[in-house]
Amino acid sequence: MKKFNIRKVLDGFTAASSSSSSSASLQPGNRDNDVIQETLQSEHFQLCKTLRHGFPYQPSAMAFDPVQKILAIGTQSGALRLFGRAGVECYCQHESDSAIIQLQFLINEGALVSALADDSIHLWNLRQKIPAILHSLKFSRERITFFHLPFQSKWLYIGTERGNIHIVNVESFTLSGYVIMWNKAIELSSKTHPGPVVHISDNPMDEGKLLIGYECGFVVLWDLKSKKADYRYNYDEAIHSVAWHHEGKQFVCSHSDGTLTTWNIRSPAKPAQIITPHGKQPKDGKKPEPCKPILKVEYKTARAGDTFMILSGGLSYDSVGHRACLTVMHGKSTAVLEMDYPIVDFLALCETPYPNDYQDPYAVLVLLEKDLVLIDLEQPGYPSFENPYPLTIHESPVTCCEYFVDCPPDIIPALYSVGSRQKRQGYSKKEWPISGGNWGQGTQSYPEIIITGHADGSVKFWDASALMLQVLYKLKTAKLFERARSKEEKPSTDIVDEDPFAIQSLAWCPESRVLCIAGVSAHVIVYRFSKQELTTEEVQLLEVRMQCELNEVDSPDVAVEQASAVSTPGASSSPQSNAPQTHTSTSSNNSSDGLRDNVPCLRVRNAPLKQSPGYQVELIIQLVWVSGEPPQQITSLAVNSAYGLVAFGNGNGLAVVDFLQKTLLLNMSTAELYSSSDPHQKQPRSPRKAKQPSGGLCDGSDGLVGSEDRCKSPTSGSGSPSHSDDETKQKFLERVKSKSKLISKSVANDFAKMSRKFSMAADQKQDGNVRLQHSLPGQKHAHDVEAVSRRKAATITKTQFVSKINARDNSFNRSRSSSVTSIDKESREVISSLHFCDCLSRKSEVSTAASLWMGTSLGTVLAISLNVPSTPEQRLQQTVGISFCGSLVRLKGGILCMAVLDLTGALQPPAYECWYDPNAPEEERERTRRRRPASPPSTQENQDSHYAVVCSEKQAKVVSLPSQNCVFEHNITENSFVLRADVVAMPAGVCIACFCANGHIMTLSLPSLRPLLDVNYLPLTDMRIARTFCFSNLGQALYLTSPTEIQRLTYSQETCDNLQEMLGELFTPVETPEAPNRGFFKGLFGGGAQSLDREDLFGELAAGKASRSLAQHIPGPGSMEGMKGAASGVVGELARARIALDERGQKLGELEERTAAMMASADSFSKHAHDVMLKYKDKKWYQL
Repeated sequence: MKKFNIRKVLDGFTAASSSSSSSASLQPGNRDNDVIQETLQSEHFQLCKTLRHGFPYQPSAMAFDPVQKILAIGTQSGALRLFGRAGVECYCQHESDSAIIQLQFLINEGALVSALADDSIHLWNLRQKIPAILHSLKFSRERITFFHLPFQSKWLYIGTERGNIHIVNVESFTLSGYVIMWNKAIELSSKTHPGPVVHISDNPMDEGKLLIGYECGFVVLWDLKSKKADYRYNYDEAIHSVAWHHEGKQFVCSHSDGTLTTWNIRSPAKPAQIITPHGKQPKDGKKPEPCKPILKVEYKTARAGDTFMILSGGLSYDSVGHRACLTVMHGKSTAVLEMDYPIVDFLALCETPYPNDYQDPYAVLVLLEKDLVLIDLEQPGYPSFENPYPLTIHESPVTCCEYFVDCPPDIIPALYSVGSRQKRQGYSKKEWPISGGNWGQGTQSYPEIIITGHADGSVKFWDASALMLQVLYKLKTAKLFERARSKEEKPSTDIVDEDPFAIQSLAWCPESRVLCIAGVSAHVIVYRFSKQELTTEEVQLLEVRMQCELNEVDSPDVAVEQASAVSTPGASSSPQSNAPQTHTSTSSNNSSDGLRDNVPCLRVRNAPLKQSPGYQVELIIQLVWVSGEPPQQITSLAVNSAYGLVAFGNGNGLAVVDFLQKTLLLNMSTAELYSSSDPHQKQPRSPRKAKQPSGGLCDGSDGLVGSEDRCKSPTSGSGSPSHSDDETKQKFLERVKSKSKLISKSVANDFAKMSRKFSMAADQKQDGNVRLQHSLPGQKHAHDVEAVSRRKAATITKTQFVSKINARDNSFNRSRSSSVTSIDKESREVISSLHFCDCLSRKSEVSTAASLWMGTSLGTVLAISLNVPSTPEQRLQQTVGISFCGSLVRLKGGILCMAVLDLTGALQPPAYECWYDPNAPEEERERTRRRRPASPPSTQENQDSHYAVVCSEKQAKVVSLPSQNCVFEHNITENSFVLRADVVAMPAGVCIACFCANGHIMTLSLPSLRPLLDVNYLPLTDMRIARTFCFSNLGQALYLTSPTEIQRLTYSQETCDNLQEMLGELFTPVETPEAPNRGFFKGLFGGGAQSLDREDLFGELAAGKASRSLAQHIPGPGSMEGMKGAASGVVGELARARIALDERGQKLGELEERTAAMMASADSFSKHAHDVMLKYKDKKWYQL
């Protein structure tokens, strides 16, 4: 265990990679307790994927094992998803990204065959927790279009685009010399090429007869033994699919004109029946009008009932706009089931795996483009089953995501209890039939919750414990606002074209269950959790005007805002006192020049709101338009239940709201937050002037400033006072002094101070730039700070990295040039991160105090001290006091995360308040006060008691508090930048986890910032990944890998070691059902199913070897050949010995299985022979 002394400089400390460096600075003060023992080492970390949840993105194929009862879905990107019972899932990926065109199980054998669009077929071994490819075969001269594997056969038929059929041994994945050429199949019956093979199947009652369907409408019944065609069937329309009757005497074809043709195998001249299920029947008996193609048909018989014919497509062409349909024809009844999305594939689920037995379908599984539907065929009305898989992540596009590990144990039952009332009704009463596999024996017992925000304004809570995912509760935020019924009714105040209710970011306190969301329409909603139903007569609404052009102060409006933006105890605390911010203020207001002003982007419903148990709205905060300029979108959000505060920031500045008293405490621009004593004082940010609103900031200043005294428009050509000549500056100061007579005396003194600072700045002006310095005295009332956005709010996103890649390296060393370009770069500073904490934010402080830290996009961390009333009664009556502490530290790049460590190096979480039901009766409320993290209540002078951890897009720093000395510093990346960083708690300590744009995932120890892990995992290819990637405690992380799927991963060595035990098993030993009884007379006189020794036909002795140039055999990584090849290059003789042992064990296991099967077969044969003997021993020969 290595010890680090923060009093000394770490000499000779080098980074693990050439792109990273660490340094430590000497911290003053002589203390004996500043030695921190770090327990985290590099061996505690390993990166690996765990599970993928959600609906398979862009599905293309599907297969089902009726004995193992597991489902496989392939996608257009080569991904393979396997599903068993709820909680048993598996994700695999082909090396090629080509689309999967077909899947088929080796029924009850734990294997799967997949065919890809790159003309390769693969054999997957499913008898292990993480399936692997055993063999691959890559065709080089012909393209694969269809394949068929008969039940309990080891010979695979592969159809190609040229019309030929090749045969592959699935055990060795070698080609047979037996080939069915297209010209021999059709001979002289057709003058043209029949097209690609679209169907292959053997006769259910005769394995020696193979039915081959060609795209042009030609069907051949091929005799495998005689190697010639028995019958040929021809129809004028192209074929899409073929299905057998289980007796093998009839088959049905679906065609491109919407017709179904039924053929008797011994009558090839014409179809026995032609029907058009959705065609209009003319009265004159003519052929029905053509319909859309029937893409697939299944022909299933029932032992005690009518035959099922299930088909997709075939609708009439005049049904424009109709959704995709599945048609179920049962006897004389026809049911058309509409689907929400286009149908990719469907399968009728049957109990028996034998094609020559009555099928008795009990359900039909429908794979849609964005959903999976299972329909019950045994209940009237064909209800659907309730899907237990988490396939509704994409119900509305995911816009943000947060991951919480080791939550309070009571939160999941609470969410489940209120979420169970939201479930739809009308599902089938039967259990979900895809029930294969077994759950893993996981050791993770801590609760995990994933929260997703969506484009429609909904928020979903997911139980992610034990590598499973289940939806718990859904919150709809859009119901609080009025919706536009059409585009014409769409309000002109919208700042986004689509999805105005989309969730942009969210903050959640698991202990208090307080939820805060920020939307793209510049709105913030605070929710509290309650088990009681509530009807709210009027939703509490707070409207905020944000306008920050401090560098362009040329009217007293801005100066008043500077002087009145700080709230101290004594400010108004009741909602009624904020008249301009009540619900009635949502009406549209226009300024004198006709511009939109004081108008929020969304209109809140003014009708009574019935709120079900669960999350209930506490307060809605909306940013409003200012003089024709839309509000900027919110870029950072934080909530603290112990303080009762929510803070949010954007490109204009910061706002702090007291959601207990429903009042605005603070609303200031970023530049105003800098203290006058700050050594990193901000420069003027823009030479242009901004429009000022007609409305005043508060009751005392309304109407004091005329329109001629407001800041001019950007096109007026007037420069900022700090960039103008002396004459302009003097005129500006005279205007300030003249208008200051109309305001309070204290504010006038502040203007005088500002004028003196302007004069001082003029003397020190270099390169045409002036530093604007100001002080911010406390006032008695909290007021809004009016702001004008300098650009559209939609251009600000949570992670602005595309346009800032080249600019971030220069963000630390700021240019002193007076050019417009450099000043515009300076104006991009936004509040990028917020953090509530209890710490020492001032150098002079000796006791911890509630604080709010703010990180900006230019690398500065600012602090605000909060004076929160101590008792609950005082908290509701007195206003939270605010005082500014200036900047704590500066880093390269925008600030991403902040945290506090105590003297022992342990993470100090923010204070919180335990949950209580806000709607419960007063006598039942037992409000447990906030529990603060363990920290020294006070510290002696010149002694540090906390460490601030700050991580930016470029580097990380550890700063001792209250001295504010940087004790450790680490440059994370030079050529890229960090997208997401979190301070996380691991089982053995605390670290920083980072995800960079170049795909690297890194962890740094705390407080020494030693690199512990650096893995090149996933290069950033999509903004979705940057928007949703998040780390959590105990080595867990996730991101949205596709629009419909969440990928979970771990960077904990302990979790990686236990992953095999935690994963579920797909394959379980199940006895294959007995074959259907042939009956005595069928066995005596024939007529039963005819078997075929395919080895005699397709083996190398009978058929010879296939051409080597036709296809290439590739051993898979899961095969013994692949393992041997890997062993020879990695671990040599030891690995080979281990593999030989595994191979021997595998062979012994197979021998044991075969012995057991032979014993079972012998017992079964003995039993049946004894039964037959008893049945016929006393009968004469003519009685048989």
